[in-house]
Amino acid sequence: MLKLLKKITLIILIIIFNQPIIAIEEETNKNKPTKNQEIIELDIIEDENKKKSDSNDWIQKDTLKDNTDTEFSIFDNLIDTDKDNEHPFKIEEESLFGRIYKKEIERTSVPSFLLKDELTFKFKKGMIDKIQIYGAYQGSTNFTFEDSDFDTTYGYGFAEAGLVGDFKDKYTNFKLQFNFKESENRSYLQGLITDAYFMNTRIPHHKIIVGNSRNQVGFEGGMGSYILPFITRSQISRTFGNTRALGTRIVGNYNLIDYSFALNSSDRFFKDFFPGAEFTGWVNLKPLGKTDGKYGEIVLGGGINTGHNNTDYTVTGAYASYRYKKFAANFEYSYADGYNGTYISTNKAEGFYTTLIYRLTKKLHILARYDWFDPNKNITNDNRREYSIGLNYFIKGQALRLILNYVFCNYDNMQDSHRILLGTQLVL
Repeated sequence: MLKLLKKITLIILIIIFNQPIIAIEEETNKNKPTKNQEIIELDIIEDENKKKSDSNDWIQKDTLKDNTDTEFSIFDNLIDTDKDNEHPFKIEEESLFGRIYKKEIERTSVPSFLLKDELTFKFKKGMIDKIQIYGAYQGSTNFTFEDSDFDTTYGYGFAEAGLVGDFKDKYTNFKLQFNFKESENRSYLQGLITDAYFMNTRIPHHKIIVGNSRNQVGFEGGMGSYILPFITRSQISRTFGNTRALGTRIVGNYNLIDYSFALNSSDRFFKDFFPGAEFTGWVNLKPLGKTDGKYGEIVLGGGINTGHNNTDYTVTGAYASYRYKKFAANFEYSYADGYNGTYISTNKAEGFYTTLIYRLTKKLHILARYDWFDPNKNITNDNRREYSIGLNYFIKGQALRLILNYVFCNYDNMQDSHRILLGTQLVL
């Protein structure tokens, strides 16, 4: 009973004074040597604070995150990162899968590689300093609805592998890339090697490229495949651009301007040795280039691709874009008096597209595009319009990405159709 009364008294004192309480036990026997006072710290306040903290902890754990975190949180319990736990889906941090799982890739405007560190090799001897090996794949299941007809196909966006490296002089780099996707317009061997060039960066702000490299025919036409917002390019980009050419190219990049000028063979995919020459030039102005993105980013560009390959051809284009925080919009127009793209044509053609992008979160982007194309100006009623909306979910940046596209095709001389594309992109 006495012990109970002592405890009640201590609790009352805590409530009244709200101070830490210590109990001091003194020796009352003066005949014995004096002992140090024994201090006993009471844990009551600490326990109370811990309980208070624990009572609020669930609020932090149960706070609603963004929609993507909520949607995929169902998989969290399948993965256990505790090495001491023999969970069947346990991830060892030093394992390859463990490193990939923990890798944080947030940028989506540049290509990312899941195994960049693991597939980069440095050499102590020889001219080459290091090389990086990579592979890339994008495929999609396509559902096409045309009136009462329904069709399901599987399409390959790209299936590539290659290597990039640099020499010990630190100014010279090289790239060799192979494409394993078959095409109707060329043999398998003709399309096997896509990039094969050397690049020198000794001149500040410049790159000089010699070899077979991507041709800057239009803004999106000259864009790398790994960072395209939709699974398929716009109509002008996939018709006039998306090509490589053998020759010499110089690329400059400054805060307010960048440019690309190339003198190439007009051959495509190593079909002919030198059927003719061509010039490709593109210039971008960046009026807000020195504002550090405070007011957003504006790009105003234009260019030309002209040459001779059995026939003369000239493609001109203009581009404009604006990006501010989570929002981006662009517009591109192109006119062709003959062209040398995926195939050679003498047609006069023109088209444009405009794209809107909004980043709902770092990982989830929503986008929409209107795309108009006239494949032959001498033929009436052959316009082609494509209306697209899409979602991109970046699990690990562009290195691991899920894609959902819907496209409504409204062609003057063809039956309307609807397409749903479910795509996966993997870059190692």
